[in-house]
Amino acid sequence: GPVAETFRVIQGAVTEEYVRSTQGVFQFELSGDGGGTWYIDLKTKGGSAGFGKPPVTVDVVMSMSSADFVKMFTDKQKLFMAFMPGNSCIKGDMMLTLSLEKML
Repeated sequence: GPVAETFRVIQGAVTEEYVRSTQGVFQFELSGDGGGTWYIDLKTKGGSAGFGKPPVTVDVVMSMSSADFVKMFTDKQKLFMAFMPGNSCIKGDMMLTLSLEKML
């Protein structure tokens, strides 16, 4: 599905340099089609992204619909546009969220 496809693209975009500069772990709680718990690990050497709980401690948890998530990454709409009140919620380090935006 589109969510899995998006994470495949993200996994391919993760670079060693990016992991070094970000040092953050993001967990996504997605509702709807292809939803569930997904993660992007930009802290562990090499980095990773995929389905399930991240292998290390999470810095930021974002909850949103899977449709919004896919839109956020594919339409290049700014991350924070996706986080209008009522749409979704972020818990954790907002500065890290900004660094994730750079990767998109």
